[in-house]
Amino acid sequence: MNYGFIKVAAAVPHVQVADCSYNIGQIESLMRQASEKGVQLIAFPELSVTAYTCLDLFAQQTLLKNAEQALLKLVNDTADLNLLTIVGAPLVTDNRLINAAIAFQSGKIIGVVPKTYLPNYKEFQEQRWFTSATELWDKTISIGNNTYPMNSHLLFTSGQVKVGIEICEDLWVPVPPSSLLAMEGANILVNISASNELIGKHHYLRSLIRQQSARCMAGYVYTSAGFGESSTDLVFAGNGIIAENGNLLEESPRFTMQEQLIISEIDVENLQNDRRVNTSFMHGASTLLPEETIVVPFALSETSGDPVLTRPIDPHPFTPSGDALKERCEEIFQIQVAGLAKRMVHTHSKTAVVGISGGLDSTLALLVTVMTFDALGIPRNQILGITMPGFGTTDRTYTNACDLIRSLGVTLKEISIKDACLQHFKDINHDPSVHDVTYENSQARERTQILMDVANQENGMVIGTGDLSELALGWATYNGDHMSMYGVNGSIPKTLVKYLVEWVAHNRVDEASRATLLDIVDTPISPELIPADENGNIKQKTEDLVGPYELHDFFLYHFLRFGSSPVKIYFLAQQAFKDNYDKETIKKWLYTFFRRFFQQQFKRSCLPDGPKVGSVSLSPRGDWRMPSDAMATLWLKEIEALD
Repeated sequence: MNYGFIKVAAAVPHVQVADCSYNIGQIESLMRQASEKGVQLIAFPELSVTAYTCLDLFAQQTLLKNAEQALLKLVNDTADLNLLTIVGAPLVTDNRLINAAIAFQSGKIIGVVPKTYLPNYKEFQEQRWFTSATELWDKTISIGNNTYPMNSHLLFTSGQVKVGIEICEDLWVPVPPSSLLAMEGANILVNISASNELIGKHHYLRSLIRQQSARCMAGYVYTSAGFGESSTDLVFAGNGIIAENGNLLEESPRFTMQEQLIISEIDVENLQNDRRVNTSFMHGASTLLPEETIVVPFALSETSGDPVLTRPIDPHPFTPSGDALKERCEEIFQIQVAGLAKRMVHTHSKTAVVGISGGLDSTLALLVTVMTFDALGIPRNQILGITMPGFGTTDRTYTNACDLIRSLGVTLKEISIKDACLQHFKDINHDPSVHDVTYENSQARERTQILMDVANQENGMVIGTGDLSELALGWATYNGDHMSMYGVNGSIPKTLVKYLVEWVAHNRVDEASRATLLDIVDTPISPELIPADENGNIKQKTEDLVGPYELHDFFLYHFLRFGSSPVKIYFLAQQAFKDNYDKETIKKWLYTFFRRFFQQQFKRSCLPDGPKVGSVSLSPRGDWRMPSDAMATLWLKEIEALD
């Protein structure tokens, strides 16, 4: 099973100008290297059979005849290879010469794509020799003794894999052929180029490729001419880039004297899911597409067993690393603050009420509230930070809650819930020594009642603390901590909450607050609804009960972002967490995730308002609308069948 991945390669061979025999030898060598590595599609640079810099030699019969013969020899000599190969060569069609991309596989040419946009400015003069695809009437071309389909709108198709080809300059125009090819169905776009190097050009090119792959929701395989091209006036540095939906998967070094072969995997399954979900993708296709697409079938080479991935699988997809993480943290706070500020202004609230437990989620909610009050010019002391010690509250979390409230200049209010809960247990005839779900949820609901009533007293707003991971698992008490007047953390996954708190600790607060925040980050995650152990430490640890949040966040991301099946998520999780969890552990918690996700939808169906922060959200008014009584049977059966 390939899980939707297709292994692709961009190759940059050595060339000798006008030496077709030498050039196809280099191409064949790289094809064989790629085949041994399981590559299913490989692309070579523009005019790689002859070299791009032949100039007026393109008008010489000897070169053109030998280019055709060399191409046919290359195709024949690699008949034992099943990978789809795209090379560049000058080809004659009637009385015209085209700059062509030739696709072949298993000893057979299957199609020819002529270049559409021929640059004819500054250092380029392609119109001196070549004819654009727009000026061709024929839909076929003769090479040797056979005739093949020829068009700029060829779609090479094998199952769900659909490949479209453009050539160099085609990418640089306002409406690239690849945009139209994508709307015709192409999910892997190939660009064979001979692009010379200029100061700053490479940065711009990378940006173009990333943007085009994102705009087309496609994989993009780019290869450009390298060492061996004439340096009479220009330098070609060699450049291979593989991108997928805006992300660079792999790229080769430039200015090297070595041949380049870069390999990665494009997830066609994810791309197709994105296209289905984004209903704007195909809007207007009927008016934009200039002509009927010509479909050319090919047989994608199959691999035995699970694919061997060269691309990394990020175990923490919600949390980028390095400077990107810092930028994301700052932007997330800005979104959260903007959302809460609007709600405060709209409701004419001058007071906010936040229940502070000393845990991560309530800490983040308090920090967002403090930043919002600062932005609105409201004194921080009008925020009520209420700590509500219960039967499971430890000295560590209690002290951290109080210290943080004080150091941030927020008004501290302490209300114990013990007596109220004991009275409630008496009222409903519940034995307080029985630490069951009633015992736990009663405390959560008592705390929520206190927060709501105090907010009513103060004409304020209760700020919700629950995060995205808890919402996915249903790890919240219905009509308890599940409810608030505005939930600022509702689209923040647990694995990201920690980094947001750390970012504030290092960038926005004084030394006293920093020390408290860092200790909160190091505190085990717990609802603290059952008594501490004999040493006064947290006994009830959430991850012992529902599983590691880093696994659940990984499952959640791939399930919601790409609609991935359990079997694919299981495969990806093994790649991402191979050094941390064995297969049995991943399977166990994957089952828990899907069971709880389906069971707990009723809690998500009535969530309070709150800002969407990232690409994954569970708001019932936006991203996720699911019937509360949907069955998990199909998903659980798939997990049960996993090895």
